[in-house]
Amino acid sequence: MTIHLFDRLMRETDEERAILAGDQAINKTIYTNMTSDFVIQSEKFLQDELIMIRKHPRYIDFPKHSHDYIEMNYVYHGEFNQKIADQPLLLKKGDILILNQYMEHELFACNKEDIIINFIIHPAFFDYILANLSTGFIQSQMLQFLMNSMFSYNREGEFLYFPVASSKRVQELMEQLLTEMMNPSILSKSKIKFLMGLLIIELMEQQNKKHTASKQSEKNHFLKTVFEYIEEHYQEASLQKLADQLHQPAYWVSKQIKALTHQNFKDLVQEKRLLAARNLLLYTSLPMQAIAEEVGYENISYFYRLFKQKYGHTPKMYKKQLTE
Repeated sequence: MTIHLFDRLMRETDEERAILAGDQAINKTIYTNMTSDFVIQSEKFLQDELIMIRKHPRYIDFPKHSHDYIEMNYVYHGEFNQKIADQPLLLKKGDILILNQYMEHELFACNKEDIIINFIIHPAFFDYILANLSTGFIQSQMLQFLMNSMFSYNREGEFLYFPVASSKRVQELMEQLLTEMMNPSILSKSKIKFLMGLLIIELMEQQNKKHTASKQSEKNHFLKTVFEYIEEHYQEASLQKLADQLHQPAYWVSKQIKALTHQNFKDLVQEKRLLAARNLLLYTSLPMQAIAEEVGYENISYFYRLFKQKYGHTPKMYKKQLTE
């Protein structure tokens, strides 16, 4: 822990000053435009980015909520008391908690010395990491968690808890990530990708220290094979080729996918293709025809229609909205 970074994080934010001045409840408009369920929206924070950090507001209870992004809580200093899946969980200094988009949790007030860093992460951020992991990691529950979050295979809450305070390597990586994100340079985006990739691998290696809870059972070998196939072959993926790889009839494979993911094979491939198209749109200068073909669509009109259904805008308007 560097003194300079600690001093910066100890300073009160505008939100914390308002709480100390008498605000008795969280100002939900900071976090969401929704008026019913309390779902914190990534658009309030990420804008055109895929990842950012935000210090958790101290001095006040935070009501039960979920997110439309992946959240990672890191206890930089002090402790963090919350209720997740209706069970109490106390995080100590150095601990990490990762929640998917559908996990609700309730947070209890932090004291002045409790510094909690929230990583707000768009699922697409992990596309780079998954693409660069060897298939030897496919059995990892951490990797399974990321795949579920990226592809929306189900809409059930999951979280992963890592009591990793004693891991010097994990703490060094977190310090580097925070420093890079709070003091960005021209190379920071690339550095953050690499550092987060290293962090994920380190957490995978902490399996003996990890506790996990989920509203679903761990996916079997069949579904892991499906995930891996889609990740590697989404441009030209076909149910028949997958069935041939599994040495099973196509109708049986289709039925199993539907039962385990609540989506059909075509939907899963389409989800991955549109995610890849979004990344190419935002981070390359490729024309739309080339992007459509790169992710597996020959019919540009069909691609435009699918993209608008998924993201609410045409590709051109979507990019303009995020980059202006």
